[in-house]
Amino acid sequence: MDTLSYKTKSANKATVQKDWYVVDATNEVLGRLSTQVAKILRGKNKPDFTPHVDCGDNVIIVNAEKIRLTGNKLTDKEYVRHTGYPGGQRFETPEEVLVKKPERIIEMAVKGMLPKNRLGNAIFKNLFVYSGPAHPHEAQQPKELNLNSIK
Repeated sequence: MDTLSYKTKSANKATVQKDWYVVDATNEVLGRLSTQVAKILRGKNKPDFTPHVDCGDNVIIVNAEKIRLTGNKLTDKEYVRHTGYPGGQRFETPEEVLVKKPERIIEMAVKGMLPKNRLGNAIFKNLFVYSGPAHPHEAQQPKELNLNSIK
């Protein structure tokens, strides 16, 4: 008699089904948008989630320049980077980054929520962020994703 009624399924690269989603970032709060997108990229919303496999979906984010930051974060928050030279520490506020390259704010927020290893780097390549409403991924027939419907 078979006493185990449920079998544990472990996804692998060959069995994973990857979908494409479009998210509109207009008037979305940066952190709330980033957590939902990171969850979809990682595949944690799927029943066959496997921690060591890239089983997440591809996400396209449009209108990145219309993202919202709450409180005084637009002027008080600082992004720190280093050029690699002595004394090469550089600081930027989100306000300055939005003017130069608005996609980078969302990319940095989502990348910080992914694993810090080779798998995280591979998962991050499934994220595509664009500052306008247009994107070059129409051939993949992405589905519109409402972030409020995700649990």
